[in-house]
Amino acid sequence: MISFTLFNYWAVIVLMMVGFYTLISRDNLVKKLIGLNIFQTSVIMMYVSIGKITGGTAPILMESGDHGGEVAVDAGHAAVEVLYSNPIPHVLMLTAIVVGVATLALGLSLVVRINEAYGTIEEDEIARKDNAR
Repeated sequence: MISFTLFNYWAVIVLMMVGFYTLISRDNLVKKLIGLNIFQTSVIMMYVSIGKITGGTAPILMESGDHGGEVAVDAGHAAVEVLYSNPIPHVLMLTAIVVGVATLALGLSLVVRINEAYGTIEEDEIARKDNAR
């Protein structure tokens, strides 16, 4: 029987393999960029899944005081232990998303330029025309 407790990791693996297969098996440059983008998305999903802490909260102190972020005081003035999530993996993935969008935009602009120069975006046709020159 299949366990769905680690479903997010299985989804990451499937997306990673789909993106990698698309990247290496297609001759169309736009399809290669789409495969690269799917692969990148799977890596981002993996890091976000790893960075998630069950029961964790945003790293904001619950009440001002000398608690050091480890203990908060609730409305009844009882000390309650607080589990904070580390924001660094999520912040790094936001940066990776921005870099990925910029890379995709640059790749698509290069594909447009290649299409203007060669009249095609198929790798084998570009290589054939390049060898003929």
